[in-house]
Amino acid sequence: MNRHCAATLAWLLIAGAVAGVHAQEDPGLELQGDQVEFMRTNNTAIITKGTVTGLGGILTADRAVVNVQTGDIEAAGHVRIQRDNMTWVGERIRYNFRTRQMQAAQFRTGRAPFFAAGEGLSGDRASTTNSVYSAQHAFLTTDDVADPGLRVQASSLKIVPGQYFQARNAVLYAGAVPVFYFPFYTQRLDGKGHHFDFVPGYRNRYGAYLLSSYNWAWREELDGKLRLNYRTKRGVGAGTDVNAHLGPWGETTVKYDYLHDLRPDIGNLGYNLPADRQRVWFSYNAAPTTNFTIKSQVRYQTDERIVQNFFESEYRENPQPSTYVEVNPHTDNFSVSVYAQPRINEFFENVERLPDVRLTGFRQQVFNTPLYYESETSAGYYRRRFAVTNDVVAGANYAGMRADTFHQLTLPRTFWGWLNLVPRAGGRFTYYGDATGPGATTDELDRTVFTAGGELTFKASQTWAGETNRWLALDGLRHIIQPSLNYAYVKTPNHRPRELPQFDMELPSLRLLPLEFPEDNAIDAIDGENVMRLSLRNRLQTKRAGRIEDFFYWDVYTDWFINPRSGREDFSDLYSDLVFRPRSWITLESMNRYNVRNGLLRLAYHNLTLQPNEWWSWGIGHIYVHDDFSASPTALQAGNSSLISTLFLRANENWGFRAQHQYEVRENWLQQQTYSVYRDLRSWTAALAFRVREPHNGESRDFALAFTFSLKAAPKTDVGEDALHETRLLGY
Repeated sequence: MNRHCAATLAWLLIAGAVAGVHAQEDPGLELQGDQVEFMRTNNTAIITKGTVTGLGGILTADRAVVNVQTGDIEAAGHVRIQRDNMTWVGERIRYNFRTRQMQAAQFRTGRAPFFAAGEGLSGDRASTTNSVYSAQHAFLTTDDVADPGLRVQASSLKIVPGQYFQARNAVLYAGAVPVFYFPFYTQRLDGKGHHFDFVPGYRNRYGAYLLSSYNWAWREELDGKLRLNYRTKRGVGAGTDVNAHLGPWGETTVKYDYLHDLRPDIGNLGYNLPADRQRVWFSYNAAPTTNFTIKSQVRYQTDERIVQNFFESEYRENPQPSTYVEVNPHTDNFSVSVYAQPRINEFFENVERLPDVRLTGFRQQVFNTPLYYESETSAGYYRRRFAVTNDVVAGANYAGMRADTFHQLTLPRTFWGWLNLVPRAGGRFTYYGDATGPGATTDELDRTVFTAGGELTFKASQTWAGETNRWLALDGLRHIIQPSLNYAYVKTPNHRPRELPQFDMELPSLRLLPLEFPEDNAIDAIDGENVMRLSLRNRLQTKRAGRIEDFFYWDVYTDWFINPRSGREDFSDLYSDLVFRPRSWITLESMNRYNVRNGLLRLAYHNLTLQPNEWWSWGIGHIYVHDDFSASPTALQAGNSSLISTLFLRANENWGFRAQHQYEVRENWLQQQTYSVYRDLRSWTAALAFRVREPHNGESRDFALAFTFSLKAAPKTDVGEDALHETRLLGY
């Protein structure tokens, strides 16, 4: 025995006589325990009430016999193994830290919120890595208790740690009652797995209804949903979703829904709708390489009201979905986009792009000069098609070819270390082919545009490190002020917008439109401009909870039209954006748009959010938009004045309540009220929701009541989503 081995053995013998001993051998295992006894003859150690750590795993047990050379462990008494973000528990487990081979007569395992238990655990013979296990007479559950209320009982179970459980001959039990049989069942640990969803309810436009779906998953590559719905007034509906996860080749989703509507007239005054109503949605997004993306979607539906009638949450997110495909290779300096957008739903107005090819040059330095260059060039065939409703065309369609190119140079400069000046100059050339179609009014022509301008800005700050205020929770104070002048000049082009076909036109907006090209992408609406945008931004910061927080932000800005067009005033409306956080749990937001000359408030939005703790929160907001029936193409038409309130109360850890109200101030009209009661059921959550709407179009009151429940392991909605989309609790 050499001197080094003798010293090591002596150290182990001494350490084993005291609590908290520690040893380490070649396999990288660390041994700790109340007592560690090392057997030199067979390279084993006996640990009492100890821990074995190493090779990515941790084992604890009342007693363990460890072969420190091979990694074999025989553990007994409250055995717990943690590895691959999973925990394994049993009274007697044999485990090898190197090969991951495991054997146990009885076991429990899982990773919240999914758990499994069974008998006869061993390494799967089909696995070459020993990281796949099999068991007999096992069950899966989301209830981390000895006697779960809901479980899937299986004759055999395959376990792939960190990925999924796979069961054969499985039966879903609610208590002691068998509910459903699965010959083959997979539960992914990312929450996407097999489960049913049911939403029973009543809506006067539907009658009594039951919305049901079955969510399924096949390993990690494929999952989806089967839907079967019944509404006593509207009939039976069915549908399916299929989601394919193709790794670097992207994500694909296909949705199909069909409903034989017994009463398509309900809630659809003025529309002539078919009884057989369908929709097909397809999307594909991929980034096979870091500089190449593909995006596409197809949105077909048999009529313009099906999504609004039966998929209200989707309708609120996108009332007029479009169909397109876009291929986009790009480098650090350039991007090529091939974009095609046909119209497949004639009841939606659309500008077809068949296709639109665009080359974008990002801002980049010109050799070693101080100049920077950017560009955007596009060409395509465009067709503006107006909506067709009840076989009536809303306008006269027209089409034509257009090629457009824009190039700009900028010269960013900083003076005295604080004053930033970015002058710019550019030019644009656009070619229009002969317009065709019943609404065509233009012949072949070309347009030239010259533009110049520059932005002048600086930032100044002052810090008061010792400034404190108990009422405003201030711990130090910093004020940042940033004024800005942005000048834009566009020479009146040789062809004005009224002489051009309008494919990319200015759209109505509550906020100021972009001032510069190419951010201003209303190509066909370009006209002469001579304008200065004035902006003053203030920011007050303090330190809260160890981090810097903006407790006051205020941005005021307006446009000064130096040579205003006919019918335009010298100044645009004055805009104000403000956010004030006197406490971390109090937020006041304000946006205003004010016409100084006429003293007219055109837009006012204010919102107060209080969230002092997890037991209650309240948000109340008001939005006012003034009527705008002017002849301008960007007129906003009818305005509104709406008051919206959301109150959440939690009675205890199991019960909660939410109330939402939407009130039209000008017409003294309570438009909508929604009430929800929540119940926490350990591994489930349940909610009872009630909503009332008061239409103003001559239709009857719309009210709905629904009961929804969801596994915490696979929630139907994200946290807080039901407050933004209350229809999710109603099932549509």
